[in-house]
Amino acid sequence: MLTELELKLLESDAHRTSRMSACNFVIRKEKIEELAQIAFNISHKSHVMAFWTLEFVCEKKLKMFVPFIDSLCEVLPKLTDDSAIRPATKICYFLAKSNHRKNGITLSHEQEHNIIEALIDRLIQEEKVAAKVYAMKALFVFGKKYDWINNELKEILVQDFPNHSAAYKSASKHILKKLNK
Repeated sequence: MLTELELKLLESDAHRTSRMSACNFVIRKEKIEELAQIAFNISHKSHVMAFWTLEFVCEKKLKMFVPFIDSLCEVLPKLTDDSAIRPATKICYFLAKSNHRKNGITLSHEQEHNIIEALIDRLIQEEKVAAKVYAMKALFVFGKKYDWINNELKEILVQDFPNHSAAYKSASKHILKKLNK
């Protein structure tokens, strides 16, 4: 027997309105724990849709996600589906930005380390451009706290620049310009 959330995820699709409807359902019904469990269970048939919805929940109500950051850190290196990697990487970007703000979420040193490591891996592995762009943006934010990240990020972007698409080049140029200031 499927839960109400599982049914909602199964009837969802990739369209923004559909994902936003699922997001609003999760927030209204306080189903973020179940959503996170589905997203982080790679073998669940709605794992990808759960990540798509979780991205929207984190964009709207990131503080709701705090109890699940450790679980995200555990699953990040295990993700293999491009459709789950992109929203997971974007969630890392939201966390990095919030962690950098005065009244934002405070990540533990271990959480920062795990996220940074996963983002660097995503940046150097064969991934779709969107995941790489969110990884470089998040790493840039973390680099404001940890200088060594800027050096590593700069080296990766310069080395990989000639081998990627126009979208990757555009994003990396933007980050490199900021790193060179």
